[in-house]
Amino acid sequence: MPPSRRRAEPAPDAPGTAEPFWRVKSLEELSPREWESLCDGCGRCCLHKLRDPDDGAVAFTEVACRLLDLRSCRCSDYANRFRRVPDCVRLTPKVVREADWLPPTCAYRLVAEGKDLPWWHPLVSGSPETVHTAGISVRGRAVSERDAGALEDHVVSWPRRWPRGAREPAG
Repeated sequence: MPPSRRRAEPAPDAPGTAEPFWRVKSLEELSPREWESLCDGCGRCCLHKLRDPDDGAVAFTEVACRLLDLRSCRCSDYANRFRRVPDCVRLTPKVVREADWLPPTCAYRLVAEGKDLPWWHPLVSGSPETVHTAGISVRGRAVSERDAGALEDHVVSWPRRWPRGAREPAG
């Protein structure tokens, strides 16, 4: 069951204006446009993960899906991604709540947990570049799967952590 969210009400600092949608709606209540705008463009979910067959633990790699543009950190063929990459995961509210592999900085995960979006999220900052300047994105840290070789040689811990200076928002 999704955490209860407050209904839209005027923000204390701007009489007559409503709270941002991510503060007042559950994931299930989002319009398609709102849903898509929650993606901050970090690319962390597009990194290959390895699951340990013994204990089920998930390890992130620095290896990105072949469709991830390593400069923009966006899918280079978003409209056709499921056809071109059959194991690409379609995020839904149910998937977001059950996935143990979404990074802790993921806006979908934060909203599902009843937390606010951080300062660097484009919906807060007004700029798609802040996700990169805050050190959240995979820009400059990932390698394409076309060039990587064995995934086991590329296990990293940074996608599971909040970068310094980019503290987790309060819930």
